[in-house]
Amino acid sequence: MAEEIVSPMEIDGGASDEAAVKASKGKNVVVMAPTPTFAKSTPWVEKYRPQSLADVAAHRDIVDTIDRLTSENKLPHLLLYGPPGTGKTSTILAVARKIYGPQYHNMILELNASDDRGIDVVRQQIQDFASTQSFSFGVKASVKLVLLDEADAMTKDAQFALRRVIEKYTKNTRFALICNHVNKIIPALQSRCTRFRFAPLDASHVTERLKHVIHSESLDVDENGLKALVRLSNGDMRKALNILQSTHMASPHITEEAVYLCTGNPMPKDIEQISYWLLNEVFATCYKHITEMKMTKGLALVDIVREVTMFIFKIKMPSDVRVHLINDMADIEYRLTFGCSDKLQLGALIASFTRARSALVACAN
Repeated sequence: MAEEIVSPMEIDGGASDEAAVKASKGKNVVVMAPTPTFAKSTPWVEKYRPQSLADVAAHRDIVDTIDRLTSENKLPHLLLYGPPGTGKTSTILAVARKIYGPQYHNMILELNASDDRGIDVVRQQIQDFASTQSFSFGVKASVKLVLLDEADAMTKDAQFALRRVIEKYTKNTRFALICNHVNKIIPALQSRCTRFRFAPLDASHVTERLKHVIHSESLDVDENGLKALVRLSNGDMRKALNILQSTHMASPHITEEAVYLCTGNPMPKDIEQISYWLLNEVFATCYKHITEMKMTKGLALVDIVREVTMFIFKIKMPSDVRVHLINDMADIEYRLTFGCSDKLQLGALIASFTRARSALVACAN
């Protein structure tokens, strides 16, 4: 029987529906799928996710250890923990690709915090997957992998139920737990796993990976813009790539100012100006200037407090004055996170610096 290829355009609309039905009688119709356009719109976080252990940007000691264990077919249960965007999920997915090759999707069970992961899921879904024997056609190892991302969001009951499942099915299944806060994982689970801590990425590793993305995407990024990206990422590779992509969409030429404008963070020169007012101007003048800058540049007081805190660490002052000042600013930030009035907290910030100035004058005399 002959096949006829019908494009989606030919079967669109009421009139063409009847024509398409008549044309397709007695024939196998193959409807052509439209060309995928999502390749261009893929977030760079996913587009540049490491595909192999060699591509992981940092933590070479951890990656090399896991690589060696994988090569020797001695992979233990894993517990990977650390801040977001440090390569935990990317590392374990790269391990799965290395072990299972192209059919790794069939050999792993991946559960995220968005899935229901109560005690019923542990007793049914995870236990069913772990208890079935796998037949590895062309795959190096027959052990399967259960990947529990954001494991610190699991209920305590589910974690207790998981203890026995891990012990019972160790022969043919390995468990990889990924979390941000290891203290939320019960000690019984921690003792059954080999723990690896993923620290925030070093600035050199973030810079190297960003340069690779910039070269691949043919972006126009100046040196100060790159430094701003690295500084604002705080060791989070995911955050760095998201800022880079959003800034590129907003501005063809990525400069330091474009990066700060896109993220809404105060620029270093603005922080220096605010710090100068706080350390030199009288209360009323300082309050007026900072309020005007907040309004014109759309700055959040909590961001100003955080950046001024980092600035205070850089300048010279007696340690007791610095201690009191940092303590006051910590209290102000704490109150701001609970939604206290910006005006009152700005007054408290200026008052703290006024007291610090008085202490500095007393020290000088």
